[in-house]
Amino acid sequence: MNLTGYLYKLKKAKVFIYVENDKVKVKGDKNNLDPQSIGILKSNKDQIIELYNSLDISSNQQLELPSYAQKRLWVLDQIEPGQSQYNIPAALVLEGKLDVSALEGALNDIVERHESLRTTFMSDEDGEPYQVIHAAKTLQVQQADFSHLSEEAQEAVIREQVSEEGLQGFDLTADLMLRGRLLKLRDDKHVVLVTMHHIASDGWSMSLLIKEFSALYRARVEGTPNPLAPLSVQYGDYAHWQREWLSGDVLARQLNYWETQLSDLPVLHGLPLDHARPHEQTFNGAVHRSELDASVTSALMAYCQSHEATLFMGLHAVFAGLLSRYSNESDIVVGSPIANREQAEIAELIGFFVNTLVLRSDLSGSPGFETLLLQSKEVLLSAYEYQQVPFEQVVERLQPERSLSHSPLFQVMLILQNAGSGELDLPGLSLRPLESAEVMSKYDLTLTVVEHDGR
Repeated sequence: MNLTGYLYKLKKAKVFIYVENDKVKVKGDKNNLDPQSIGILKSNKDQIIELYNSLDISSNQQLELPSYAQKRLWVLDQIEPGQSQYNIPAALVLEGKLDVSALEGALNDIVERHESLRTTFMSDEDGEPYQVIHAAKTLQVQQADFSHLSEEAQEAVIREQVSEEGLQGFDLTADLMLRGRLLKLRDDKHVVLVTMHHIASDGWSMSLLIKEFSALYRARVEGTPNPLAPLSVQYGDYAHWQREWLSGDVLARQLNYWETQLSDLPVLHGLPLDHARPHEQTFNGAVHRSELDASVTSALMAYCQSHEATLFMGLHAVFAGLLSRYSNESDIVVGSPIANREQAEIAELIGFFVNTLVLRSDLSGSPGFETLLLQSKEVLLSAYEYQQVPFEQVVERLQPERSLSHSPLFQVMLILQNAGSGELDLPGLSLRPLESAEVMSKYDLTLTVVEHDGR
């Protein structure tokens, strides 16, 4: 018998099992507790107490449904277990005196602080997933010493290690959703690799991880107390709130908006392709970089401001116009991520909050750019009003043609990064990011725009 699954089944029947003073107790709708269930609880009393201790919970009320976004990734993992396209990796070169114990301790402080990183996923007898939050497990940073190799050989092994780490999947039923790897190149030079799974994280979360790691590492090196204020809520609280609030009339109203906005959506974009579309996506990609200088950047910002539009609205209008020219189409659809952290309480949480908005532009009749900008402004303001409905719910309502060869609803993504990526300031160390040679591309084309130093 899967004991957690059985306890979750009782919870769904409004029978709440909790432990108090090493005794198993029951509250809730006891009419749903038949003699067989009472017998199971009595015969498994010790196992229930041990289980609750290991899960850091006191009641099966704490076995929660995942958020809608988490459920989508869980379903994808059921289809292809351990895939790596939803890994969120980071790699840094550290030069100077590294305190390995402080590094490992700081990462473990973060695991203890954020329940999302120690949450695994099980399924009940109906195949529905639920979250299991574990007591703080110890994160062991894998360490490897390559200081005996030449610089040329080290570069090769670093590429190999980065690739291996990036492609290593997570077991969503058992693993911590954060792992670390440390490569020693010299006594005063290391490479640290950190990877989170998207089911517990997003881009905002990576910035939080960097900020919190910097503060916790410094505190451990300097022997000062943990400087971070306690969290008032955890990701499980958000998942519970989302499912309670986003239901009934609220959910219907939001879905109705998206159903109207995205009716008769093109199945695929019309951009020319270099090769025939494969029957199944490989997610292989590459990156091209370019830069707009400060004068062009400031002129674009000034133009947007003169029309009471944001920079992103301007970029969306420009991109839609460009896609229309290259595809020779007037119905242009792009996806765009949104942080989706409207509540102040969740701003400091590591978790999967980001949502995807589907933005549609109408370029029929060859509108001028000012008209297109105002249209983008209207589209985005409406989308923000209905941003809480999860992308997976929109897909479920619209029932688009599904294919392993392309993503549903859109295949082109637009991203603006202007919130900062978190700064690492570590005592005795200089740092620089290590770029991976391999790129995982979730879509046919992604334009990522980064604001930096006025460019």
